Amino acid sequence: MTALEAANSVKTKFGDLLTGPFEFRGDVSLQVADAQKIGEVCGFAKTIGFNYLVDISSVDNYGEDPRWTVVYHLRNIVTGIEIRLKTDVSEEKSELPSVTGTWRTANWHEREIYDMMGIRFSGHPDLRRILMWEGYPHHPLRKDFPLAGKPTDLPGVAFTRITPLEGGPFVTVAGGSDSIAREPRVRLPEEIDGEAPARLAAPAGKADPGNPAAQSEPLEKK
Repeated sequence: MTALEAANSVKTKFGDLLTGPFEFRGDVSLQVADAQKIGEVCGFAKTIGFNYLVDISSVDNYGEDPRWTVVYHLRNIVTGIEIRLKTDVSEEKSELPSVTGTWRTANWHEREIYDMMGIRFSGHPDLRRILMWEGYPHHPLRKDFPLAGKPTDLPGVAFTRITPLEGGPFVTVAGGSDSIAREPRVRLPEEIDGEAPARLAAPAGKADPGNPAAQSEPLEKK
């Protein structure tokens, strides 16, 4: 069975609950329309051979609704085929069922997402922070969390301070006409707003052939 055939088996089982399968660069994924059904879909996926949960990752679609996308990376250890299940969760809800009953390894994956993003997993046996300490008020992988961090203080437990970034934060963005336009450089949060031309401009003194506004200044003759 190929990954595409396996994905179609899952699709056949759940019908309109799923869209896809989608193929991109050799990866096969399915979109689960109702996040509250993710446990059922994962349980069925395991019965057809996906006995290893490689990872659960989360995406912050900051500025969009639904804000969160949770991605389940599944593998059949015997055949080596992999598929991904994706589902969206609104910021207002920020919760979906735990899949620890299907794969025990989901325990730490879900705790990390809860810790870093603030997404909760109902039915998790021990949903608490795994990297930051209990009582820490922020979720550091959210896109509205500053790269330099935020100052916090929990007396007798731990504290954080803003980290000097020596002129940063240095941020890489997608797009641009070449590697110069995409290279890491100082980008303030208000400048990282999607398709703002300034974010794709080449640094001062470097030509960007695809951006006439960012051409290098001529050198003066000595």
